[in-house]
Amino acid sequence: MTSGPVPSHSLTAQQLQELTNTLREEKHWLEEHLQDGEHFGLGDEMRVQTGDLSTNDNHPADLGTEMFERGKDIALLENAERHLSDIKETLQRIQDGTYGVCRTCGAPIPFERLQAVPTAAYCVDHVPDPHASDRRPAEEELLAPPFGRTSLDELSKENSFDGEDAWQIVESWGSSNSPAMAENPNEADSYNEMEIEADEAVGYVEPFESFLATDMYGQHVTVVRNKAYKDYMRSGEGYGLLEPDRTLEDEDKS
Repeated sequence: MTSGPVPSHSLTAQQLQELTNTLREEKHWLEEHLQDGEHFGLGDEMRVQTGDLSTNDNHPADLGTEMFERGKDIALLENAERHLSDIKETLQRIQDGTYGVCRTCGAPIPFERLQAVPTAAYCVDHVPDPHASDRRPAEEELLAPPFGRTSLDELSKENSFDGEDAWQIVESWGSSNSPAMAENPNEADSYNEMEIEADEAVGYVEPFESFLATDMYGQHVTVVRNKAYKDYMRSGEGYGLLEPDRTLEDEDKS
């Protein structure tokens, strides 16, 4: 009795040779493509590719485009590397005589399927779910999570101006959201109250400090009838005005 690899199921010698030649051609092409393409241009840092001295560009959209292209190149590179690894593993299975058989159920894989996907190791019914890749451009570490490295709200002893405060100011000037998409949609009366924590006391401590105003000499006290003023009066925290506020009365009636 002679020893040797177990013949592949359902494949003739001619079919096996055809598939082997196809795999070797793909392997040769991938190895040359990866070498000549310098791994899809990922051998250099992004600042070298763009010619910019810093990744903090004056035009974030341009940098975003470059970041997208770099992420796409990583996906293409990973796909090529994985395919090359699958081909090498498949050629080894051909040598071992275990090629053409489903790893899960042991049933023969049809020749037509192997012609379409020569590296197939499973029948159609037992193909495993693909694994989502975690490989991302190194530059994204500066962007995720947004302001995560400068948000100090979670620290009990920190109350200084931080990254979150910077974003709130930018967001207060407008975004693509509507009041219905606000953090507290039932309390957002206008687009001017759309930012995160729009009701946060910024620049004052007590609510009345946000609607009482004076001139530059501290005289001529006036009342700015903003939302904070209306909420303050409706809550009954302060003394009523000497003159009735018709605006509040009309809103209450409506």
